[in-house]
Amino acid sequence: MPRPLWTGAISFGLVTIPVKVVSATQDHSIHFRQVHLEDMGRVRTKKVCELDGEALSQDEIGKGYELSKEQSVPITDDELDEMPLPTAKAIEIVAFVDADSIDPIRISDSYYLATDGQVAAKPYVLLRRALERSDKVAVAKFAWHNRERLGLLRVREGAIVLHSMRWPDEIRSPESLAPRKVELDEDEIERAVQLTDTMALDSITGFRDTYRDALEELLTAKSEGKELPEPAEGGEREQGQVLDLMAALNASVAAAKESRGEDKGEEATVHTMRPSKKAAAKKTASPKKTTDRKSGARKTAAAKKTPAGSKRTVRKRSAS
Repeated sequence: MPRPLWTGAISFGLVTIPVKVVSATQDHSIHFRQVHLEDMGRVRTKKVCELDGEALSQDEIGKGYELSKEQSVPITDDELDEMPLPTAKAIEIVAFVDADSIDPIRISDSYYLATDGQVAAKPYVLLRRALERSDKVAVAKFAWHNRERLGLLRVREGAIVLHSMRWPDEIRSPESLAPRKVELDEDEIERAVQLTDTMALDSITGFRDTYRDALEELLTAKSEGKELPEPAEGGEREQGQVLDLMAALNASVAAAKESRGEDKGEEATVHTMRPSKKAAAKKTASPKKTTDRKSGARKTAAAKKTPAGSKRTVRKRSAS
């Protein structure tokens, strides 16, 4: 089991459940160090005071709150520890809500809650069963790193998970980012829904970090003095290209079916893009004048060349 990050208890009404908080995720990213290219010596970051230019040890560094660019107020760890935090050593459940009512954008980090001692086993299972049977999640408040946080408790494979959540005022409004009103055909919407059905999966566990795999291959080749792997060919779309949305949807559905080994069914059909109202007005206005002039000229020329009597014969032949 990973080293516990925090120890305390879940407060469930009058029930107390001693727990240990362990990280639910692992960082598999490949990290680099700053080095001196001439001799590959490691370069470290020194903490230097901006006023006297002196490098400081950790004992000489403390916390301060900047009131202005010229004035800061010092604050000590003891002063922060004495702050009134009722949830300093407790995950206090304050409500139970439907899981669908929680916006995923508010979830920041995830942790597993492990029982701390055998005495915690029965109340732990009790809370887990209550969450499973009610199909609800628990909203809780807890303190971490001298700050009160909002949390979410749910069940995953028999373990209780604690999700750290952001407070409502920490979420920015996307109102200014929403696109302007656009017109969509019902056929386009239906085709987009068909694409989601074609690309639907029961699980996303099969995905891999292909960039990390390629980076490991590169580092292995360099460390062993081997030839570097060939760069991957990536197809890039031309920027600024106006696409026929319906044609793109049809092609996407066909490609998704082909990648799954399914029959393509109906062939992807390229639909002509509908011009804007201004462009349509121009096209319908100008060609009429040209056509009228041309047809008028043809009629005049025909009238000059063809005698009046022969017109009736031409009309009879074309009618027959």
